Amino acid sequence: MAKKVVIVGGGWAGCAAALAVRKAGCEAELFERADMLLGTGLVGGIMRNNGRFAATEEAIAMGGGDLFQIADANARHKNIEFPGHKHASLYDVSTIEPAVRKALLAAGVTVHMQSRVRDIEVKDGAITKVFADVFHGEPVEASGDAFVDVAGTAGPQGNCMKYGNGCAMCIYRCPTFGPRFSIAAKAGVKEILGEKADGTFGAMSGSCKLHKDSLAKDIQDKLNATGVAIIPVPASLQKDLGSLAKKACQQYALKEFAENIILLDTGHAKLMTSYYPLEILRQVPGFENARFEDPYAGGIGNSMRYLGMLPRDNALKVEGLKNVFCGGEKAGLLVGHTEAIITGTLAGNNAARAACGLAPIEIPATLACGDAIAFVRQEMQTKAGLAKKYTFSGSVYFERMQKQELYTTDIAAIGARVEKAGMSGIFARPVC
Repeated sequence: MAKKVVIVGGGWAGCAAALAVRKAGCEAELFERADMLLGTGLVGGIMRNNGRFAATEEAIAMGGGDLFQIADANARHKNIEFPGHKHASLYDVSTIEPAVRKALLAAGVTVHMQSRVRDIEVKDGAITKVFADVFHGEPVEASGDAFVDVAGTAGPQGNCMKYGNGCAMCIYRCPTFGPRFSIAAKAGVKEILGEKADGTFGAMSGSCKLHKDSLAKDIQDKLNATGVAIIPVPASLQKDLGSLAKKACQQYALKEFAENIILLDTGHAKLMTSYYPLEILRQVPGFENARFEDPYAGGIGNSMRYLGMLPRDNALKVEGLKNVFCGGEKAGLLVGHTEAIITGTLAGNNAARAACGLAPIEIPATLACGDAIAFVRQEMQTKAGLAKKYTFSGSVYFERMQKQELYTTDIAAIGARVEKAGMSGIFARPVC
């Protein structure tokens, strides 16, 4: 009988983990509390900007590129630029989730939707079983040889009220489907809180989405044609740079994002600031009828994140548990879908290895993917490091990536360094 890995959380990281488990030759059973996969990916859309291009190509060369190729196939715009960012792709938020769900089912992943894990069974330092409530259905339980905790770090409402501006009714939909549940935390692992520069906890999700038809016709046309619209904001209506520092996505905390409204076309009009009071936004020419689509109360804020990370090693094994791995935001202060897919892939592969009685692997630091995973873990050991966010696309880690000469758009060169590291196709091969 094949070994089985249970994945708790169906965001980008959970979906990547499930696909990695299947490629490794194990059964994969995934639990998602909501009615759609991808979590924030449902309202995301930005791929391949800046260093994410190199990280994406590394993942593809390592055999873990399925979700990147799906994102490419569902792109509304490719190779676009906006302030501080080059060669970005924007996937279509209306088609990406069905495409990913289809890929998981085709790969043989057992997917439990609207199934919120509420309890676990632990024996001798290892999780052995999860118990889930099913929305309007009978409870489900699943045993596994290894587990992946990819339940995210956002919300629920109490945290958004305590650390942010309140529940803004975001895509997480906690009131409907219940709060996230960490199997590692339930097993006794102490979660880690990220901090802001002022010492308070968490970070606000980095963008809100506007109903495109609520914008002026010329802005809609610009978005549809080019993927980007940059509208200068009168000085009296501009957000201050301090407000941008509250965002999870520090790669967009640039003065251009205070002096302009920068919109990206993902199907939504993606507003690249964390929130804008509606009464102020509607004073900007072209936004007289603007309304928010995500979150519904986007004029007051957004979800609070990085409130439940896990201590882990560079193989993404959770410290204190024998058979649990983590990915996405559970693995640390890594921001973005690319980062979630890469950590989810490694976590899934290593969970399969653990299920088969094999030692986990690390991605070498000669690759951007491995360097980022190790660097973030190291930085999170310090108070200053806990107040920063890390992404291939900007801010602290992109600067490091360039200094380490890991940033390039030369696909052949990226493939060569993956081969030199001995990692070519490693996530595409069965492990047992």
